[in-house]
Amino acid sequence: MPFINSKVTVPVGPETQEKIKAELGKACSIIGKPETYVMIGFEDGYSLYFAGEKLEKGAYISVDVYGSGNSSAFDKMTAKICEIYENELGIPGNHIYVEYRTTPDWGWNGRNF
Repeated sequence: MPFINSKVTVPVGPETQEKIKAELGKACSIIGKPETYVMIGFEDGYSLYFAGEKLEKGAYISVDVYGSGNSSAFDKMTAKICEIYENELGIPGNHIYVEYRTTPDWGWNGRNF
């Protein structure tokens, strides 16, 4: 737990998905979450508009987290996410939004934590 879902304007091939998945898995340690429980989703070719303009390269990334949040850790995680998406997909940080949602209830394997 967390679930990281990416909506990006550019195509993301299987090799790039694997690279991003690996980097995000490692990055979750920033917010105190082990890679063993990380789930990642990709929606590529997504239409995004920012400041009234259609983005050629942009991303909206949601990070759902079990438990409480830490603003300082989320700030560091945002920096890392922007770095990953810029390096792997060429999306500049000023065209990336990252949203964090925390929840006290999270289900897995037929039960809740």
